[in-house]
Amino acid sequence: MEHYNYSLGDLLAIMAALRDPENGCPWDLKQDFASIVPHTLEEAYEVADTIERGALNELPGELGDLLFQVVFYSRLGEEQSLFNFGDVVQSISHKLVRRHPHVFGNAELDGEEQVKANWEQTKAVERRSKDATATSALDDIPRNLPALSRANKIQKRCSAVGFDWRELPPVVDKIHEELDEVMAELDQPEQDPDRVADELGDLLFACVNLVRHLRQDPEAVLRRANDKFERRYRGVEQALQADGKDSRDCSLDELDAYWRQIKAGE
Repeated sequence: MEHYNYSLGDLLAIMAALRDPENGCPWDLKQDFASIVPHTLEEAYEVADTIERGALNELPGELGDLLFQVVFYSRLGEEQSLFNFGDVVQSISHKLVRRHPHVFGNAELDGEEQVKANWEQTKAVERRSKDATATSALDDIPRNLPALSRANKIQKRCSAVGFDWRELPPVVDKIHEELDEVMAELDQPEQDPDRVADELGDLLFACVNLVRHLRQDPEAVLRRANDKFERRYRGVEQALQADGKDSRDCSLDELDAYWRQIKAGE
């Protein structure tokens, strides 16, 4: 296999060799479904980071790392006679055909909204077919999703069945209401940390709702804010260093002046 025109079949063969009980890699041999999960999440985030940085020349490598995770799971499934890579391909292909009747069937869906509504309706039918006791629109939302993503998904599911505001003003009003409730808890003579946490959670949930109504992704929006803050803070650090100052010896007004200087220069 000493060539560079590798195929998917070659990748599956490489995976099998890595898991060979006699000649395989010790690290790969000791892995199981659960132990690979953190690596899968890391690879998915690296794909997202590559795209957000615009480093598309790096994307094939990052996508390859992510594909390897699927191949690894498939190999474990095959070894335990549960499923193989072919089953994974069959499953996703069948699902995509089933959920796109306007492309692969005779259904006529007018515009993106109807497509999304049909998608959610089809998923609801699938949930009931998997679990006859599944009656909630929120069934099968993974609990280990990042909190912002899970909040967004919960809200989207509720919106799909009509449990949602149709206009923006009440969404914004809800944020003000939740902020007032946070401040009310902070004004208590004896603060209850659990109640403060509850109100802060409600406030964050309301903010996610605003982001969703503005057709933005909360994880992406917050990552962007993190990157912006980091960029500006690094600029403040460099400016302080150039002036021979330490942030711990500066007043808040001085630090704010540096911050505004960096912000204005962007």
